[in-house]
Amino acid sequence: MSDLLPGPVEVVGAGLIGTSIALACRRAGIDVLLSDTSPEHLRTASGLGAGHPKLPGDVAALVVVAVPPDHLGEAIEAALDAAGEDTVVTDVGSVKAAPLAAVAGHRALSRYVGSHPMAGSERSGPLAASADLFSGRPWAITAHAGAAATAVRRVATLVEICGAVPVMLTPAEHDKAVARTSHVPHLLASLVAGTLAGAAPEHLALTGQGVRDVTRVAGGDPALYSQIIGGNSEAVAVLLREVRDRLDLALDAVADGDRAGLESLLAHGLAGTRAIPGKHGGPMQAVAAVHVAVPDHPGELARLFADVGASGVNIEDVRIDHDPGRPVGLVELDVAESRAEELLAALESRGWVTHR
Repeated sequence: MSDLLPGPVEVVGAGLIGTSIALACRRAGIDVLLSDTSPEHLRTASGLGAGHPKLPGDVAALVVVAVPPDHLGEAIEAALDAAGEDTVVTDVGSVKAAPLAAVAGHRALSRYVGSHPMAGSERSGPLAASADLFSGRPWAITAHAGAAATAVRRVATLVEICGAVPVMLTPAEHDKAVARTSHVPHLLASLVAGTLAGAAPEHLALTGQGVRDVTRVAGGDPALYSQIIGGNSEAVAVLLREVRDRLDLALDAVADGDRAGLESLLAHGLAGTRAIPGKHGGPMQAVAAVHVAVPDHPGELARLFADVGASGVNIEDVRIDHDPGRPVGLVELDVAESRAEELLAALESRGWVTHR
């Protein structure tokens, strides 16, 4: 328990994010009050040990508003109205400028500090929650100009308790950032996934891991993500126009057989992948993929990872693809480029079928 956040913490909205925050606080020994419009969510989160339902008269040191984007403004305002004189209110919504504008005239605005953990899942609800959801993940703290320093510190303490990495941004800069790194990618993934709907089965039989990688985030709840993207419409629209211009260039290059133009567009995309931060926020390191054929039955993945561990080579990333024609899976292990051959030799010596 922290001196800056002695508790209790109130979590408004016992979904994936809210319950995960509650579980992290409980793990730190902080009392958690739960509230939700869904009795089922409240019952489930309480049963998971995330806290107990808020009772009349309960006063929190920090209120965390974790409700859908369309309801953030009213929920933050209600929390400020009901809070004690020293209670700080934060929210964990995906958009920050809109909820701030909704409560800009509130008398207790200095005790409100927006925030946004960059973590989540295609799954939703309290059963998908985990106290470790935020470990090592960036968590934006978006203090407005009138926020009290003590309120900012209290929210930063919550971020620390949840194991996340604080990133200080203004609300406007946050919304521009998430438009580029989250909202536009999600929308484009959905557009690509939409081309698969109704496709001929013989076409879909050729589906590989690349399609799954590109479309994975499109599996999120459409009702929720329409609120998230719609709530950040200005920043998203700017980037979509840029994408539209590049899509027009790609269409012209493909239609005209302009290989040089197409290569230029692909090279620009490659440069973008290299701009993505690597582990622990550092620069991307050169990695090589080692592919391993793994029989599709219990225990084989555990055996593979045990053999990789015995080799002393660290795995940077892992992907699994299933071979539709054989009862095996293809596991792709990303390792430091300088150690790929070492791992290949070690796995082959233990009977694994591998290739680069």
